[in-house]
Amino acid sequence: MSVDFIFSIAILIMSVVIHEVSHGYVADSLGDPTARYAGRLTLNPLKHLDPVGSVIVPVVTYLFGGFIFGWARPVPYNPYNLKNQKRDPGIVAVAGPLSNILVAVVFGLTIRFASLLSIPEAFIQVASLIVFINLLLAFFNLIPIPPLDGSKVLFMLLPIRWYKVQPILEQYGMILLIFFILFLFQYILPVIFYAFRFITGQGVVF
Repeated sequence: MSVDFIFSIAILIMSVVIHEVSHGYVADSLGDPTARYAGRLTLNPLKHLDPVGSVIVPVVTYLFGGFIFGWARPVPYNPYNLKNQKRDPGIVAVAGPLSNILVAVVFGLTIRFASLLSIPEAFIQVASLIVFINLLLAFFNLIPIPPLDGSKVLFMLLPIRWYKVQPILEQYGMILLIFFILFLFQYILPVIFYAFRFITGQGVVF
């Protein structure tokens, strides 16, 4: 097993943990303490690992697809505890992708100013992987298809008269998501590459 693979798995796990914990903290601040009571407001990865999404799927996608993809156990929350039933679920949802974008920006700016900060090349390579994985997680989760975070943001923005669309999307969400991954995700990758270059000032090279 290569060192790059081990680094990639470690970065993916910590990135999805940050993503899930951000959901929990925002939900807690908006009136729902479910994640706090469940002991999930922690960056300890052992509290968040999912055997399938955190181990099996990343290994399979790396071996057969040449890329790393996976997820952690979703942080539990009760939307009925939130103060604003229409707005707050969308805010909780968008917190995850925004946390990944923040991580990408921090490490991306480190890469951009690496020469001024005398940062070694080895760290730049790791930082590049961190930026790419976090941008991938952020953009993927912002796709407005259930059960992804983007669907909750979409429902928050839709007028009430469009709410009848929500149960339809939720019913066929997994089918739509699989279709998107197989046939449309390739059109998201150029956006991720552009965001990577915009933040770091460099192209994607691993």
